[in-house]
Parts: sequence; structure tokens; C-alpha cells
Amino acid sequence: MPDIDAPLWILLAHGLVLLLSVAALIGTLLPLLRAEAWWIRVFDFPRLQIVGLALLTLAGGLVLEWHKLPDYWGIGLLLALAAAVVYQLVRIVPYTPLASKQVGDSTELDNDGRHLSLAVMNVLQFNKKGKEALAELERIDPDIIMAVETDKWWLEQLRPLEKTHPYTCHEPLDNTYGLLFFSRLPVRDCHIKYLLDDDVPSLHTHVQLPDGKTWIRLYGLHPKPPAPQEAKTSTKRDAELLLVGKEIEKKDEPTVVFGDMNDVAWSHTSELFRRISGLMDPRVGRGLLPTFHADYSLLRWPLDHVFVSPDFKVDDIQRLNYVGSDHFPIYIKLSYEPHDKHIQKENAEQADAEDHEEAAEKIKDGFQEEREEELEEAAGADQKKELTT
Repeated sequence: MPDIDAPLWILLAHGLVLLLSVAALIGTLLPLLRAEAWWIRVFDFPRLQIVGLALLTLAGGLVLEWHKLPDYWGIGLLLALAAAVVYQLVRIVPYTPLASKQVGDSTELDNDGRHLSLAVMNVLQFNKKGKEALAELERIDPDIIMAVETDKWWLEQLRPLEKTHPYTCHEPLDNTYGLLFFSRLPVRDCHIKYLLDDDVPSLHTHVQLPDGKTWIRLYGLHPKPPAPQEAKTSTKRDAELLLVGKEIEKKDEPTVVFGDMNDVAWSHTSELFRRISGLMDPRVGRGLLPTFHADYSLLRWPLDHVFVSPDFKVDDIQRLNYVGSDHFPIYIKLSYEPHDKHIQKENAEQADAEDHEEAAEKIKDGFQEEREEELEEAAGADQKKELTT
């Protein structure tokens, strides 16, 4: 411990750095738990911020000469902080240009018949900058558009897109989980499904490429995040992702999954989803492209995603301009190149028996939690009815 006769500001500095060091270590250790409580899973998100905090406190500890403190506790804490930085960077580096690209760059840039562009936009339901959002979508002009957190007001704001994107499948809701789907390309078997929550829709469809013969399976998702005002656990979010992953695993067809997943790419669940589904993340080797929170540059992480089967390569991927939402939209242009599918598969992560067992357990837990919530709601409704009568 520092000398109690040291100046007050020195004692305060030691206390502050110690407090921040403990926070950085807790933020690193908690996500290692497989518990699904929201206050644990929330630490999956700010890995980059935890790196910054750990580096700051590590520097503070060196300035305060913790390595000279007795009983080696200072050295131990410095080593623990260094280990936390290394661990967090190991999780983050794959999503930077320092890593190899998991999904290759397109080699057929002039083959427009096999290109597909998509945009995902979480509009923030209470955001009223509809003209700005529409202008941004018209500027980038993707083949496929999915807007989430969309109610009937937002449907009217974005309805002009139907002139250029006549194939639609809408489910506007006033609970922040509505979705709007616009396509320039022909669509078949377009369904809105409620996989777990009876108030959280998802999109399931096929889209035909411009070549007029290739059909792509498309999923649009927006599960609830683990947050006290939304869901007390990540159980149903994880189960919804894995339900889709299991369905994809059974089908050998070109597939794209996109949306606001309310999960970061480096989380255990996202990685499990990719292994189960066989899909790949275009961010790997290209950059974080953090989409949330748009209003706070120091508190951002990637929540909006596009996952693709090995049939695809990437022409372009970018974060779009601010449209008044707490999310930035994200855009990707894909090239369908199935002749390289076997090469791309080598970059895909493979699921083992333990992964399949874990996925099955998470899906089971998701349905169980939904049943328990339905029973609680029914019991609450009965009690309210008794009180009113």
C-alpha cells in the first residue's frame, strides 16, 4: 500500500487507479462466465473500451511505481492488467485489417448479374428525421433494404422506396421491433415469423439475383438485447440466432443473414452462431465498422451485421451516414462466386459436437423462458381481472 504519510493527492491517485483497475479486470472476467444475466452479458460489448481503460490504469500504475510496492501485490495487479489487455486484443484483432479476411474480395467486379447489395438501418422509432433516412437510402440505392424499429409513421416516411423497390414485406409495430423490407429484385416465399417472442418479428424469404436464375435465401433479424428494460437475460436472443443457424445448417444454398442482432461479432454466441450455420463474417480482416452508439464516439461497438455463406465475396462494405438514429446504417455489396465456395469454406469456422449440444441447450432454454413469461403474463392478467370484478 502507498505510504499513509504521502500527500493526499498521491493517495487519491492510488485509490482512483486501483478502482479503475478493478473495473477493467471485472469487465474482462465477467464475460468468461456462460451465465446469461443481462448485467454479465453486457460486458461482451465494450471490449475496445475495456482495453483503453486497462491501458490507462496500467500506465497509471507504472507512474505510481506499483512495481516497487511490498508483497508483490502491485506487480501482480500490473501483470493482471497486461494479461487483460492481451486477452481483449486477441478477441478484437480478427475484426481489424491486421487479420486475414474471412470473406474474400470479389474477383468478378464487372459481373453485375451476380451482385447483390444490402443495407440495414435501425432508424430509432422515436427519431423523426425520416427525410434524412430516406435520402441516405436513396443515395446508396441498395438492391435490398431492411429498416427496423419502424412503426406506421416510418412506413409512410420510407414508402417512396416502393417506386424503385416494389417487392415488399412489412411488419410495422409500435413496440420498437417493427421491420420494413424493400427489394428491387424479385422475391418469393416472403414470411414474417415470430420465432420466440410474440412481439419480435423476423424476415424469412428468397431473393432472385439479377441473372434471373439464382435464388438467395435471406433472413432479417432484430432480437431483443440483454438489457433491464428489454430482456433480463440474453437467453431468447441467443436462442433466436441459433434457431436460424440450425435451419441454415440443414440447407445447402447461398444464404445471407442481416439485421440488428443486438450482439457484437466477437461474443461467444455470435461465434457459436457462425460455427453452427457455417456462415462467415465480412468484418473479419476488414474493420470493426461500429454502428452503435452513433451519438457517442467513445462508446461504440458493432451491433448491426451481415453474415454470408461461402458462396459470396465482398465488393464493398461500409458504415453509412448519420440519420438521427442511435445506430449508423451499414451497407454491403456482395458478389456471388460459387466456383470459389470450397476455398472460402476453409475460412469458415466449424462446429463440433460440443457446439451442437450447447446450441440445442440454448434453444431449449429460450423456449422455456418464453413459456415461463407467458404463464406470468397470464397469471397477471387473471389477477387484474379479479381485482376489477
